Amino acid sequence: MSTDRPDASAADPTTPTPGPSAPSPDPAASGPADTGPPEAEPTPTAPAEGDGPPGPDPAPAPSPAETGAGAPDADPDTEPAPADSDETGDGDPGAEPQDPDAPAQPDTEPAAGEAGAAGDGGPEAAPAAVPAAGEAGNAGPAPADSGAAGDGDPGAEPRDFDAPAQADAGPAADAAGDGGTGAEPSVSGRGGVGESPAGGETPAVSEAAAELAAQKVERERIARRKAERQAPVEAGGKLSGKAADLLAAVRAVEGGEKPPAVYFDDAPAAPRKAVATTAPPPPRNPEPAAGPTPDAVAAVEAVLARGGAPAALAGAAATALGEDAAERLAEDPWRLLAVAGVRPTQADGFARALLGPDAGPADERRAAALVGWLLEQAALKGHTALEAPTLESALAQYGVPAPAEALEQAIGDGAVLVFGEGEGEDAEAEEAEEGEEAGEDAGPVRVLVGLEGYALAEESLADGLARLANTFDTPADWGDGSELIRAAAGHGLVTHTGGEAARAEPQALAAAARELGLRVCLAAHAPAPGAVTTAGLLAGTEGPGRDADGQFALDLLVVLDVPQLDVETAAALVESVPDGARLVLSGDPAVLGSAGPGRVFADVLAARACPRVVSRVPDPGPIGELVSGIGIGELGQVDAPGKEVVIVPVRDAGEAVHRTVQLVAESVPRAFGIPADSVQVITPGHGGSAGTRALNTALKERLNPGPGRFGGFDPGDRVVHVPSPGRAVPATVVSADARGLHLDGAGARIVVPKERVESQVRHGWAVTAHQAVGARWPAVVVVLPGDAARALSRDWVYTAFGRAERHLSVVHGVDQALAHAVAQVPPKPRTTRLTGLLSALAEAARDKPGE
Repeated sequence: MSTDRPDASAADPTTPTPGPSAPSPDPAASGPADTGPPEAEPTPTAPAEGDGPPGPDPAPAPSPAETGAGAPDADPDTEPAPADSDETGDGDPGAEPQDPDAPAQPDTEPAAGEAGAAGDGGPEAAPAAVPAAGEAGNAGPAPADSGAAGDGDPGAEPRDFDAPAQADAGPAADAAGDGGTGAEPSVSGRGGVGESPAGGETPAVSEAAAELAAQKVERERIARRKAERQAPVEAGGKLSGKAADLLAAVRAVEGGEKPPAVYFDDAPAAPRKAVATTAPPPPRNPEPAAGPTPDAVAAVEAVLARGGAPAALAGAAATALGEDAAERLAEDPWRLLAVAGVRPTQADGFARALLGPDAGPADERRAAALVGWLLEQAALKGHTALEAPTLESALAQYGVPAPAEALEQAIGDGAVLVFGEGEGEDAEAEEAEEGEEAGEDAGPVRVLVGLEGYALAEESLADGLARLANTFDTPADWGDGSELIRAAAGHGLVTHTGGEAARAEPQALAAAARELGLRVCLAAHAPAPGAVTTAGLLAGTEGPGRDADGQFALDLLVVLDVPQLDVETAAALVESVPDGARLVLSGDPAVLGSAGPGRVFADVLAARACPRVVSRVPDPGPIGELVSGIGIGELGQVDAPGKEVVIVPVRDAGEAVHRTVQLVAESVPRAFGIPADSVQVITPGHGGSAGTRALNTALKERLNPGPGRFGGFDPGDRVVHVPSPGRAVPATVVSADARGLHLDGAGARIVVPKERVESQVRHGWAVTAHQAVGARWPAVVVVLPGDAARALSRDWVYTAFGRAERHLSVVHGVDQALAHAVAQVPPKPRTTRLTGLLSALAEAARDKPGE
């Protein structure tokens, strides 16, 4: 294979070269991605001790739509790190926690569309035969913290949590599955306003609003089902009972002692078939939840003014704090941390302005707010809980003088929940039943702390999956068929794994079930032939609808792209599957994880609570061979006689932009007959001189120049629409009027209200891997500038390269960092509880098969 050289005069671009590496970039060129001002956060600025109140309203932040997920990209616009990584918590996870009394530096932000101009790189880059993409090795810079969206080390230093989480602000939603945004993430991780169809006098309720309302109904059902279960602690009183025991277990483990089994819950009872719920089904187009009243917002604005905080936070604060938001904020200024984008130093400044010298690091209100904020920041990295020692360490770094007592108080007040997990619990229970001393062979014990919403979602999801797994005792007669068809005929819950080519197997299962007269629904993360989207299915705008009990009217639900389901979405989905129906969960375990908290597919696979069918269908061609090798940590050479894979070495980011534009506009269309609008550019982040902003600016100038008369957009612009967190819908700008911006998304007309355009629409010639996951294009150009080396990981490379169907060009400026990432940078782990919950339920069902 060969390398398409940047200097055509130096050598024939088709001349084979032996090495896989691109020319080593100039060390000076591999520094921080963005040298401009940091991205602004819609947050107050904390003053120094004795200074005035927080600063004035900051400059507007770039739209969350440019990021593709509820989970944020780490933004090197604010840190000396690589270009905005598209993974949650990726890049530099954040600065060292500042002293609570230290002043916060005001953040500034370039215009949303601002980016460096395309550099004058080398000559035209014609696709050529390809050298190996790189050989696995240890060379290259150390990779950044850039796992899948939301990924993060469960034991990561709390400085990760202090990073300016770049995600959706308020109702603004991030683009699908991708991390970074220029605005802070919403506390709930939800939000977003969906599209409304064009043509009517009054736009219909948006798909996103319908989805959010439907999920709200499901969460209420989950809460009702859990209400009768004993809470881990009693709220409002002194810590006692199991909560105190669990905290004591932490102390025991830290001291090297072996905690007794009595600290933990008994094994859960065997799952029973759920009784049909009485909750009414959500309407096909439910009304969006009402927001705070103008009077409530005005009252909050008055409190913010007293503390010197920007008035722009009033709406978000009123929404986050609910009824009596103004009174609650005045009594406890640190509640401001519940607003997306507000950081501890800023909340400290606001509290000092309101409370004076009484506001100090030891204030119990501050500690309680920090516990919740740290867990929300962890959720943005994909965790549904944190280990208690990790949380205590984080509190200490934020100046809490007695972190263990502060955490104990938060648990006692019911602000957070505590859970115990250990590998030796089942063995201990068996030994206790036999009269032996429990705990002699106990495995390591984890004491986890989490927020109630995620805890209920994981427990509900585990209950629902266990219910389905124990539905059928004898297989149905579906005739002879594939392994997947036979597994689905005999079980209520089945998992299926495989690459892109393996998607044909669940599609064949759905077709076979329909021929048998069954009611079948095939759902996918992104639009796919013959499938509805999971978002549309939950919202009730697509699929079979719901029966009188609020559950899906179907016999078989086949879900593709399951790794993209966060725990709350998965819980709502499984809760809606009726008794007697079958559920097949299919996906590729090697792709990037969900934008929201949880690792649903990986946890279900790890629990081994149901049959797993592993596809043996390989992905075809040189691209399939390359991607399959990446999935097992090998970046080997592939034979690409038809130039299916091309490596384009570049020296710096400016040349990377220049060569990318040439590939999209000229080289790929000329060599392969693929039009420019079918070529997708994928890059690790939004910021930097070769991030999505810079690339989209250069590509628009070349492919569809215009003044941007519709809020920065022109008819014919290729865009990404973000109707809700974790979703990115490719579309094209059609026109604009008083109602908003009109888009064409795969033949469906979408109208984005003008007040939502900035937050929900972004140019889409270049996207990040999280925005691209779940979709494929005839040709893909993956851009790897030198400053993105630390953002690479195996799952990122696997996902980005796997989006190409016929042709893959790699604009390669990271030298050996690519091979290093594939070989040695696996996805970052997430701390979750689902595996343990589901394993325990499955074990209980095996012990008591008749129940």
